[in-house]
Amino acid sequence: MRLSHEEILAVYEAGPDAVVRLVEFLTDTIEEQSDQIAMMSERIAELERRVETLEGQLKLNSRNSSKPPSSDGFKKPPAKRKKTGKPPGSREGHKGYTLMMAEDPDWKITYPVTQCEFCGRSLERVEPAGYERRQVFDLPPVRTEVTEHRAERKLCPRCGCETKAAFPSDITQPVQYGPRTRATAVYINQYQLVPYERTGEALSDLFGCEVSEGTLSTGPVPHPRYLRPVEDEIKRQLRSCPVGNFDETGMPVEGKGAWLHVSSNESLTHYGIHPKRGRQAMEDIGILPDFRGTAVHDRWSPYFTYPCSHALCCAHLIRDLTFLEEEEGEKWAGRMKRLLGDANAAVNEAKAKGSESLSRSRIKNFEQRYEQILDQGFAANPLPDSRGQPGKRGRTKKTKARNLLECLRDRQSEVLKFVNDFSVPFDNNLAERDLRMAKLKQKISGTFRSWGGAHDFCRIRSYISTARKNAIPVIQALAYVFEGKPFVPLVAEP
Repeated sequence: MRLSHEEILAVYEAGPDAVVRLVEFLTDTIEEQSDQIAMMSERIAELERRVETLEGQLKLNSRNSSKPPSSDGFKKPPAKRKKTGKPPGSREGHKGYTLMMAEDPDWKITYPVTQCEFCGRSLERVEPAGYERRQVFDLPPVRTEVTEHRAERKLCPRCGCETKAAFPSDITQPVQYGPRTRATAVYINQYQLVPYERTGEALSDLFGCEVSEGTLSTGPVPHPRYLRPVEDEIKRQLRSCPVGNFDETGMPVEGKGAWLHVSSNESLTHYGIHPKRGRQAMEDIGILPDFRGTAVHDRWSPYFTYPCSHALCCAHLIRDLTFLEEEEGEKWAGRMKRLLGDANAAVNEAKAKGSESLSRSRIKNFEQRYEQILDQGFAANPLPDSRGQPGKRGRTKKTKARNLLECLRDRQSEVLKFVNDFSVPFDNNLAERDLRMAKLKQKISGTFRSWGGAHDFCRIRSYISTARKNAIPVIQALAYVFEGKPFVPLVAEP
């Protein structure tokens, strides 16, 4: 509101009361506008924070966060690898692998020389001076074999009663599929993740075995009584192992959200599916509550509620540091990435030389560099001061950089665990690899139709993954199940 010179003089000439009323009116107007400005400033600040958050989300990709590569779309992030200038292909001195000739081939075909190609003389009666050999490796024709099991029936000449021989315990039907056929069906469907219809097509095309989709959906799946003892043994051994890798991922069941949890090491794998992601799921699965080794994970807070030792996945940290360095301009984050890379290279070099640990002085050097980088990061990211700001209550929201810095400070021993203990891996890639095929199952099927099917999948995949880690051929391991003698891992106790 703006008064002209004449209006101000008119108020003045009207006397003191008119001047007072004008000043009071202007004061009220100013206070009202000040309140509006404060509200608008707070709203603008809130919108700026939302814009910053959304812009940050747009900058996230599989290289600088935990987002999967499939979320990158057609615009792939630039590769992390830098050109070395070396030519492509294997390096000098690399031992090559090729198909080698068999010493005792299954079949031999001889192509005779009947006449001399130069003068035309017959050579049919001339003994060969030698042979030039070439070998072809191929699969023989495969067809389903039918074995008839016949149990004798005999009449006793004394009492006239009939006695019948007993069939083996695994032969229960007049006509049924054998263990290798059932194992192959499970291998194609449960391991290679081929849908039932195409599994039937594969069995027909490869082996001439006509199996209906309905039979595949009910018949070949191993009965839980065979695999439950194996699952219990895998869980028992994982509880007592010195180092375990743990991770979880979303996996819908019956159209609702659920979580697939993996616990694994180099020899064992266990999958468990649960409606929850956190501590309740871990308690029900029953491995972490009694685990006393070192748990490698991605700093999901429920893991820290267990009294075992902990080690953080440095691959996750490097992705977070990459985001801060490239998108937020945090120079300390680049230095921390290089430190973790140098430490990992030093550990790998020491392992290659047969060492069981780094020297105390080298470990101390890495720890000092680590702390110096943290000091630089905290200096560049002080806590925001919200004192005196109207309408601000509760804890002040921290930046991503500040949150990661505090995590690196509070969890320094867990971050550098791989430096002090060579049995601890640098990252949690083992657990992530174990989850990869389960995520492919989700992409193919979208969801599990029932909890029973989900639990069957987890039990079968646990068995198959453990068999592969122990160099047991998958189809043979599955055949053992249908024969009633499943493979049970025997891992040396620590």
